[in-house]
Amino acid sequence: MVSHLQRKPLNEMRGEAKILQEVMKRDSRLRYVGFRLIELAPGASYEEALTEDECCIVALTGRIDVTQGEHVFANIGTRESVFDRKATDSVFVSGGRSFKVQGRSEAKVALCYSPSVKPLPTKLIKAEDVGTEERGKYQNKRTVHNILPDSDSSASSLLVVEVYTEGGNFSSYPPHKHDRDNLPQESFLEETYYHELDPQQGFVFQRVYTDDRSLDETMAVEHGDVVIVPVGYHPVGVPDGYSSYYLNVMAGPQRVWKFHNDPDHEWILNRK
Repeated sequence: MVSHLQRKPLNEMRGEAKILQEVMKRDSRLRYVGFRLIELAPGASYEEALTEDECCIVALTGRIDVTQGEHVFANIGTRESVFDRKATDSVFVSGGRSFKVQGRSEAKVALCYSPSVKPLPTKLIKAEDVGTEERGKYQNKRTVHNILPDSDSSASSLLVVEVYTEGGNFSSYPPHKHDRDNLPQESFLEETYYHELDPQQGFVFQRVYTDDRSLDETMAVEHGDVVIVPVGYHPVGVPDGYSSYYLNVMAGPQRVWKFHNDPDHEWILNRK
């Protein structure tokens, strides 16, 4: 049985766009985070009027045009597959505005939502401006693309990152959480994970659990799945032979990423 935290892919046409995933506040435990994944054929378009939420439009694969008012960002996107392992272009749109996304080629587009705390300028986040970092060591290595980190003031509440983890490694590890509004020690941030695998028939394991185990779910996550993390620790393990990609969307009362490691496993960081 599929966990209530795991969403399998959709294939639902909505106008000219195919909806591949949809996790919104109205149909989940989340209060701050929303996520939608759409697929566009060449020339097909998707339009949305934002009200209370801001949105980061990520050109996951393929080429797209994004229009918001007088802003036109033409032919953006950098890769045919997320496993090209290079950063891509995104567009940030504040709440109270409308936007249109049109496919230049076959395109997959991630729409990442969180509350619009204050109006901010519409902004193109160019691939070359996305910071890349290597995290971890031993069997805990991953590559991170910081699309909207907390050091970037382009958004009012939204945080967006991409993570690559090779087979035999764990990610979001040692297990960490950010479910207490207790700064400066820890921030409260909900999170979604959109997963892709290479090759696509692969799977990863993701566990979401709290200290008291009132929430404790371990999932076999396949290509195209979304995992919802309302609270708790949330490590990801990647089997040998497969590569993992996931896109994280985070938001909470304050736009600060401050996590707390599971004390039972924090010793891993101090290995010689």
